[in-house]
This record gives sequence, C-alpha cells and structure tokens, in this order.
Amino acid sequence: MHILYNMLALGIFGSILENIIGSKKFLLTFLGAGILANLIAFNFYPSSLGASGAIYGVIGALIIIRPTLSVWAFGFPMPLFLAGILWAAGDTLGIFIPSNVGNIAHLSGLAVGLIIGLFLRDWTKKQKQIVQINENEIRNWENSWMH
Repeated sequence: MHILYNMLALGIFGSILENIIGSKKFLLTFLGAGILANLIAFNFYPSSLGASGAIYGVIGALIIIRPTLSVWAFGFPMPLFLAGILWAAGDTLGIFIPSNVGNIAHLSGLAVGLIIGLFLRDWTKKQKQIVQINENEIRNWENSWMH
C-alpha cells in the first residue's frame, strides 16, 4: 500500500513540479532529496532505502513554489502548505509510534525539498520576468516589414 501511495503522490505532485521547473531540475530535485533523505534516515533505521524521502522532497519544493495549490488531503480540499504541515505533523508523531514507515526519511526529504524549493522559487521568478516592448518599435517593425 505504501508503494501505491508513493506512486500516486509522484504521479500527481511530480508531474506538477516537472511542468513548472522542467525535467532536468525535477530529476535533480527528486534524486537530491532522495539521496539526502536516505543518508539521514540511515542513521536512525537499520536499513533505509526507498523513494518516500524523494517524493516528500518533491512535495516540499512544490510547497515553496506553489503554496496555495489546492490539493485533496485528509478528505478535504486545502492549500498545499497546510497539507504539508499536517503530513509533517503526522510523520513527527510517527517517529514515536513503532511502524515500518520511515518517518525520518519523510521529514528529511521534506526539509531538503523545502530548501531546494527556495532556490527553485527564485529561479522561476526570474523566468517569469515581463518583457516590455516599446509601441514605437512595434510600429516601426510593422512599417518596415508589412508594407
């Protein structure tokens, strides 16, 4: 079931993030968050290898870039930043409840994703700069090429 949730989350959040930042930056975000989350979690669990930290990294980056993105979580529509807070709270509680879930990997991936998201947010803002063209330049071009 955990793998199914991971695949669903990656399909939804991954496709949104990849569409915003592009495939190369998405892959770096996914791999970077996954590797760092597993390196951190390895210190707390006898074995730690999985994609959950990478997926939480994708979610963390998306929280920074599109915090008000509406998602369906816990049976309600809510902004992504609120869903992220609730998921983080659940994983924090999960640290103290024995299970086979790598809560520390989730939280580590989320933290790494939030940090990556800060850099990506600045990059996406630079990409959206408005280009202003002088109306006289357009008229001169029209006169030169359209007559």
